Amino acid sequence: MTGPLNGMTVIEVSAFIAAPYAGLSLAQMGAEVIRIDPIGGGLDHKRWPVTEDGTSLYWAGLNKGKKSVTLNVRDPKGQELAHALMTASGSGNGIVITNLPAKGWLDYAVLKAKRNDLIMINIVGRRDGTVALDYTVNARTGFPMITGPVDFDRPVNHVMPVWDVLTAMSASNAVLIADNHRKETGEGQFVKIALADTAFAVLSHLGYVAEAQINSTDRPAEGNHVFGTFGCDFSTSDGRRVMVTAFTPRHWHALLEATGTVERFNEIASQNAVDFSKEEERYAKRHLIEAELTPWFAERSLGQISEVLESAGACWGPYQTVRQALKEDPDLSTANPMIEEIHQPGIGACIAAGSPVNFSGIPRSPVEPAPILGCDTASVLSDKLGLSESDINDLKGNGVI
Repeated sequence: MTGPLNGMTVIEVSAFIAAPYAGLSLAQMGAEVIRIDPIGGGLDHKRWPVTEDGTSLYWAGLNKGKKSVTLNVRDPKGQELAHALMTASGSGNGIVITNLPAKGWLDYAVLKAKRNDLIMINIVGRRDGTVALDYTVNARTGFPMITGPVDFDRPVNHVMPVWDVLTAMSASNAVLIADNHRKETGEGQFVKIALADTAFAVLSHLGYVAEAQINSTDRPAEGNHVFGTFGCDFSTSDGRRVMVTAFTPRHWHALLEATGTVERFNEIASQNAVDFSKEEERYAKRHLIEAELTPWFAERSLGQISEVLESAGACWGPYQTVRQALKEDPDLSTANPMIEEIHQPGIGACIAAGSPVNFSGIPRSPVEPAPILGCDTASVLSDKLGLSESDINDLKGNGVI
């Protein structure tokens, strides 16, 4: 694959989301990412969603553009081969990403003894090494307690594994930082990133921790209202729903112009001594604003609303299922340069996303499909380790590959 990271080789030993997503991000920037799995596939090889014949769409999505090597790492020879790939000589080699425990055959000290400047990124659940997944970490953040309808007496989980994805972004950044450090100093390093630390860092950065500590308060659930400003969902005449926000004065005025309510809200502002140009006052009067705007949306179809809001420059979006997005949204189509139609082995023709990063001076790399499990084993062992066809056949015969 071509791209700004061409010449970098990353060995990925992973499962589930965070580590594979980090590898995917690097692969789509041009790095050669070689994923090592057990023979027959790892924990996530058949993970849902799957096709009718059981092929994992999930696995295909997270492994686009990578090479797949399968090894029996319970066999000392399999471990030896894995170590040889991880510690291969050369300035672009010696980089490992894993979310498996960094012990046994994946112990950093063992690998460092074979390449002193090795870079290893180890993604863990909690900083003490105990197990945690996105869904259990999320429960600890407080977000489920403020998600969902007002006065609902149970926590509401979101289905997007956001901590996995954010941890993946931190991991791919860590690779680049550690690689730059190695180029400057000759030093490798072991980098540990915990899902829980990612979550609590975000909780702090966005002010939730300070709000609880300094103001001695827990934020309540607001339904689909946006905290601290105006944002709300509305029903349309054809049974759809839209989300409308007015974070800035420009967006607020565009919304009023589109809905023909400028004079009405001037009147409300005068009667209630409210300055709607301030987002905190829009938030304080959010239910009043919602009540005033609800009839306008209820009397119009999604198509009519779209035309008017787009023309006015309002900030809004339609609620849609993924199937509706595929049918209706140009951003989820080949009209978007990020999206291409590919032929995914074992699945067929489908659209797939490349990197969302669009450089002005570097062409986008083409979207490449995910490999069939183990399809690159022989070529990688030959190209990277110099194994002969006879060597490879012996390894197959002995159940090592």
